[in-house]
Amino acid sequence: MPHSTTHDMTVPDDGTLPDAPSGEQGTAVKAESDDELPDDAPAPAPGQADVKLEDLFSDLPDDEDDEKDEYSGAAAAPEDAKPEIQRVYSDPEIMRSFYQRLFPFQYLFLWLNHSPSPTTDFGHREFAFTLQNGAYLRYQAFPTAHLLRKEILRLNPSRFEIGPVYTANPRDRKTMRKSDNFRPLAKELVFDIDLTDYDSIRTCCVKTNICHKCWSFVTMAIKVVDTALREDFGFQHILWVYSGRRGAHAWICDKRAREMDDQKRKAIAGYLEVIKGGEQSGKRVNVKRPLHPHLSRSLDILKDHFQDDILADQDPWLEDERADRLLQLLPDRSLNDALRKKWDSAPHRPSMNKWADIDALAKTGASRSLDAKALLEAKQDVVLEYTYPRLDVEVSKKLIHLLKSPFVVHPGTGRVCVPIDPRKLKGFDPLGVPTVTELLSEIDAWDREHGSSMDEGETKRTQDYEKTRLKPYVEVFKSFVASLMKDEAGVKKEPEEGGAGADAMEF
Repeated sequence: MPHSTTHDMTVPDDGTLPDAPSGEQGTAVKAESDDELPDDAPAPAPGQADVKLEDLFSDLPDDEDDEKDEYSGAAAAPEDAKPEIQRVYSDPEIMRSFYQRLFPFQYLFLWLNHSPSPTTDFGHREFAFTLQNGAYLRYQAFPTAHLLRKEILRLNPSRFEIGPVYTANPRDRKTMRKSDNFRPLAKELVFDIDLTDYDSIRTCCVKTNICHKCWSFVTMAIKVVDTALREDFGFQHILWVYSGRRGAHAWICDKRAREMDDQKRKAIAGYLEVIKGGEQSGKRVNVKRPLHPHLSRSLDILKDHFQDDILADQDPWLEDERADRLLQLLPDRSLNDALRKKWDSAPHRPSMNKWADIDALAKTGASRSLDAKALLEAKQDVVLEYTYPRLDVEVSKKLIHLLKSPFVVHPGTGRVCVPIDPRKLKGFDPLGVPTVTELLSEIDAWDREHGSSMDEGETKRTQDYEKTRLKPYVEVFKSFVASLMKDEAGVKKEPEEGGAGADAMEF
């Protein structure tokens, strides 16, 4: 997948890890060594871990002010610039304004650091930058959110990816050649859902195009995967993120998930993988009976979607060629012949009717040798083939996989990669996610409307993201991070007298 990469971890003699783009330090940007970064990472103070969760968010340092005057002049793209829309979205000044004014660096830090004080969970984490000229800069690491933000404002990447936590600072990897001292230690378990994997069954769009009809495939996948991860594996902290165009990513952030080795990751990916083989491989669902409880539960989740989103909206067997695919999945030749004869006499018969025809003709005795149990199982397999998640399991198997960060901007659509609340899937509209230019325009509009009626202190306390449609997505992320940190060692939420503290963050 273009938004995720896996790299072999064998360290060659020259100390450079494989798959690093040639000219990593030359054609891209010279990586700064750690001693070139300001040494302002505070050491954890004794007792500092006992901090209320409210304090993690209410008084985050406002480190935007030092660059605000320099970068705030980049206005949103005018409407007449839309013919060159992709160029506008990746315009350096537009991107710099987005990073400077809207990207939630502090919340990203708390999410990856698992503590309000800097730790190696963040300091040894790899970041990889895709620069404006297409160069790919890997093995970057930062002790604090401020230094990450400072470097991103300097390099102004078109996007960046997040990799694993290593046993040492990724910037120091070349000093550890011929040694196993530098190896990946932890990373969130991730899953990738991409609508291009559904091209053989979606009829509304192809390739990178999406619409509300085919987005239902992503909704179905999130429901099935999220339920399985919570109920079958006991994971609690699952962050779903819109990819910016045609898919979604899952980040399983529980400590137990982060510390899994490749074998365990592969086992979970295999557990969730049901659709196997290529498009020309024939029957792609081959599951044992009786069905595993996970598959029985998945069929219960998916049955309504099959009726509404597949049969009605996608109408997958309207054309004769596609209807032949359905017949290939049924077990009885005589029944198939009867169905084909009926459908040939009624061209363009809707898929809803064709699906009903299977049982109707079976009951008329169209086949004397029909095995009712085999037919039921075949129909269950059809439902799974057309609704069950199609996962890129290779993304999930390797600890060293890099994945696009939440809240970056997709260069093709300009949309921000925002979190998706799995409790509100029906209300998520991928085509309504704001673009970077829209967000910058909303800041300008808010300032014009409210700037004159508010004093300077009130205006400063309103963060720029709160002036835009990005606010609810940041709040979802903020709530997720708070919940995660409640379960991390050393972070406590202490209710105030009267119970006010328990409701302070409105989880």
